[in-house]
Amino acid sequence: MANASQPLLIKRYASRRLYNTETSDYVTLEDIATFIRDGREVQIIDLKSGDDLTRQYLLQIIAEHESRGESVLPVDVLTDLVRSYTSQSMSVVPQFLAQSFDMLRDRQSKIMGDIGSTNPLAKMPGFEAMQAQQKAFMKAFTGGIIPSALTDEPAAKDNDLSEIKAELEALQKKLSKLGK
Repeated sequence: MANASQPLLIKRYASRRLYNTETSDYVTLEDIATFIRDGREVQIIDLKSGDDLTRQYLLQIIAEHESRGESVLPVDVLTDLVRSYTSQSMSVVPQFLAQSFDMLRDRQSKIMGDIGSTNPLAKMPGFEAMQAQQKAFMKAFTGGIIPSALTDEPAAKDNDLSEIKAELEALQKKLSKLGK
């Protein structure tokens, strides 16, 4: 029985094949991306050396999606990331990115919670199943990112978004100056 609270352990063999230890079968990068989209944490280790290869494979998954035209990262952000590896700002970037994505996940959770709590149809039989399907569709359609336009509080959220954009722009300017 799979323990969803533990990361899914994937072992990479010398042949570079990836082995799912829970289901005892080989998996592809796309399978791993699906596990992650479904909410599972994964850990990929090299069977021979024991090295953790998770970061390397996650970057490979992102690169494949970006190369297929499924662009999430704007070129200027990618450029700033490359610059951050060669500048003093490198220590700030990981923390900033982690906090930004934490904030995005928290906001997404709140939005999804608000969808069910403010809807008068919530008392209708079968609404929970319909809502679950709606959430799954939105997660698949948006890649897990729900735009603020779907909420009932556009003015407050627009202000929050404006503040976040302004902070991000200021940080990007600082990063650019540090890279020069």
